[in-house]
Amino acid sequence: MNSSIEETPQRIVVFRALMLGDVLCAVPALRALRAGYPSAEITLVGLPWARALVHRLSHLIDDFIVFPGHPAFPEGECNVRAWPDFLAQVHARRFDLAIQLHGSGVIANPLVSTFGARQLAGFAGPDAWVPPDDSDLFCPWPESGHEIERLLRLTDHLGLPRQGTALEFPLDDGDRQQLQALWPDARSGRPYVCVHAGAQLPSRRWHPRRFAEVGDALAERGYTVVLTGSQAETGLVGDVAACMQHAPLNLCGHTTLWTLGALIEGAAAVVCNDTGVSHVAAALGKDSVVISCGSDPTRWAPLDRARHRVLAHAVPCRPCKHVNCPTAHECANAVDAAQVLRWIPTLRVRSARMASPSVAGGAASVATA
Repeated sequence: MNSSIEETPQRIVVFRALMLGDVLCAVPALRALRAGYPSAEITLVGLPWARALVHRLSHLIDDFIVFPGHPAFPEGECNVRAWPDFLAQVHARRFDLAIQLHGSGVIANPLVSTFGARQLAGFAGPDAWVPPDDSDLFCPWPESGHEIERLLRLTDHLGLPRQGTALEFPLDDGDRQQLQALWPDARSGRPYVCVHAGAQLPSRRWHPRRFAEVGDALAERGYTVVLTGSQAETGLVGDVAACMQHAPLNLCGHTTLWTLGALIEGAAAVVCNDTGVSHVAAALGKDSVVISCGSDPTRWAPLDRARHRVLAHAVPCRPCKHVNCPTAHECANAVDAAQVLRWIPTLRVRSARMASPSVAGGAASVATA
């Protein structure tokens, strides 16, 4: 262990208040932390959505505290009125060690220092403040490399041996049963491909019409095409369905995070933007084709490049810092349907011989729970 940690910490808090893919990429670092401090109680401070994931990762994380947001962090809304109760809750835990696993530390380091922990550790970019007494527990923020490797640099610095780089997305039989109730043919044995057109930022989204081209070609190859997405993405996914000549099964807005995981678990492949679904597919070991628009593929692409194909056109403005592309979205336009389809095999069974999902209003009908 790192000799600068005064004594073996028994109460550790980790700050990573980010979205699904970001938190999944932190799993290897959390695994190293748990192996290094097996008797410690480890708490994650994160965005509200992450509570359910923490429950599934109980072998790595013991407890969860909702982060009320911060004006400098765009990932969630800031509830200023919740801050006094949040700090009171954090201080009541009397943490021995607070770990800033959020980013470069310019905003996060001063924020985590308010948690009242006996010692602080984390990352420090060139302009980040670090507590003088704990400066040797901070390592330079890596400006390059994969996110998983970046985060492991901190646990390396703390002297915690690595426990692999695999992601985890634990499912249970209840998830599979709920999927079966939503889509009775989910476990019929008929091959299907999940097509996920959504992403948090418009600049990260491939064109709906091109997703539709991929969907139609997959239907011709013998696959059932399943469209996925959140409730907020129903319009976007509806555009994909409207552009398709073959009726897809549109499950957008009907799945939970866990039934979506069960759906991906049974899929032949996933076609998606560079977003959280890509990391779920990686965690579940499912083949995927990822269209990377704007993001940095060297940082976010799945590590297994044999199972996961990432299509990223090089443009000078990558990685993009815009919500909406200010030019002609050149990175998205350069990827066509044929490039995606070359990585998904054609089935020997023709689609005409396969049972089609029932159609209502131009799209497959969905059971509603």
